[in-house]
Amino acid sequence: MSLSHHIRTNVRAALEEDIGQGDLTALLIAEHGRANATVITREATVLCGTLWFEECFLALDPNCKIVWKFKEGDTVEANQTLCEIHGDARAMLSAERPALNFVQTLSAVASATRRYVDAVAGTKAKIMDTRKTLPGLRVAQKHAVLVGGGHNQRTGLYDGVLIKENHIAAAGGIGEVMELAFQITPPGISIQIEVETLAELDEALNAGAQLVLLDNFSLADMRLAVNHAAGRAELEASGGITLENVRLVAETGVDRISIGALTKDIKAVDLSMRINLP
Repeated sequence: MSLSHHIRTNVRAALEEDIGQGDLTALLIAEHGRANATVITREATVLCGTLWFEECFLALDPNCKIVWKFKEGDTVEANQTLCEIHGDARAMLSAERPALNFVQTLSAVASATRRYVDAVAGTKAKIMDTRKTLPGLRVAQKHAVLVGGGHNQRTGLYDGVLIKENHIAAAGGIGEVMELAFQITPPGISIQIEVETLAELDEALNAGAQLVLLDNFSLADMRLAVNHAAGRAELEASGGITLENVRLVAETGVDRISIGALTKDIKAVDLSMRINLP
C-alpha cells in the first residue's frame, strides 16, 4: 500500500476515534464561521508528520489552507511558528487534536532518530528502526525514522525474515534453520539471523548468513565479531543501545545498529495551536 493510503487510513481512524457522532463542543462556534490559526513548537524538534496534519484538516474542510513556515525534516528551534491555517472554524477545532497528535508523535520519532544519527556521524554504522512501534502507526513511525536520517528494517513479518532463538530451536539448529530459510524465502527478501555468542556467529557464517544480528554483545565481543566476519556478512548490533553508548558501539565496526527506543520510548513534542476568530 502507498504512503498516501496509510495516511488516509490513519487520519480516518483518528478522526472517528475523536469525533465519533459529532464534536459537541465545536457547536459553541457559529456555523460556517471562518478562522485563522497558528501552530507553535514549544521545544526544538525535527518537524515530521506534515502530511498527516494536513489530511486531518482537509478531511473536515477541503477548502482549508495551510501555509508551512518549515518543511518536513527541518530542524526547528523552540517557540517558532510551524504553520498558519485558514479555514472553517468548527472544522479547525475538530481537527486540532488529531492533527497535533500526529505531528507531536512523529516529530518526536524523527528528533530521536536524528540524535542517534548525529552521534554516530563519521562511522559507517547505520541507525535502524525495529517493529517495536505504536499499534496502527508503524508506517508513519518508520517514515519519521527516515525523516530523521535513519533506515528502515522490514515493515512486518511479510517482507523480511528474522530468525531468532525460538526459530533456531524449533528447526534443530543454526545450520538447519538457515538451510530451510534459503529454501522457502522468496527472491529479493532479506534473511537475517540473530546470534548470542561468537560461536553462534561462526555457525551462522558457515551456514551462509549474509546478515547477522548480534544480540546484546559486549563491545569487546562486537569488535571480535567484526574481525571474525571480515566482511563476509553485514553485522547489526542490538540490545541495550543508548545515546550514551551508541558511538562506542558504532566504533566497533558494525554495519548497522537497531534501536527500539526510536519508536517505542518517545515523548511527544510540545506543540500549541492558537485560533483567532475574525
